[in-house]
Amino acid sequence: MLRSGFDVGLMIVVDLVFIVTAVAALIMAATARADAYRAADKQSKNFWLVILGITVVVNLLLPMLFLQIAGLVASIVFLVDVRPALRQVSGGGGGRRGGSSSDGPYGPYNGGR
Repeated sequence: MLRSGFDVGLMIVVDLVFIVTAVAALIMAATARADAYRAADKQSKNFWLVILGITVVVNLLLPMLFLQIAGLVASIVFLVDVRPALRQVSGGGGGRRGGSSSDGPYGPYNGGR
């Protein structure tokens, strides 16, 4: 009885991870510019929106483990290959935008020298 409860809980966590990964990848794909896909020499924006959209639908409506794993692979490919290329082409985004760690809002900080 305890084991069956653990198995059900584990599958809920796994399904949640699949869904969150797919939705996050879909949102990131939708917010990127279409010309950035061409500039990064990747598949088109529509291609990734369709693939990731199907992944979200499969995870929500048709929870078959084989299809969920295939969708997870597509989401991971987008997140580790396509998204960094898009960010590099479109000038980064978020976090540090170049310069050194001692740069202030108006230029480099020289310590009062």
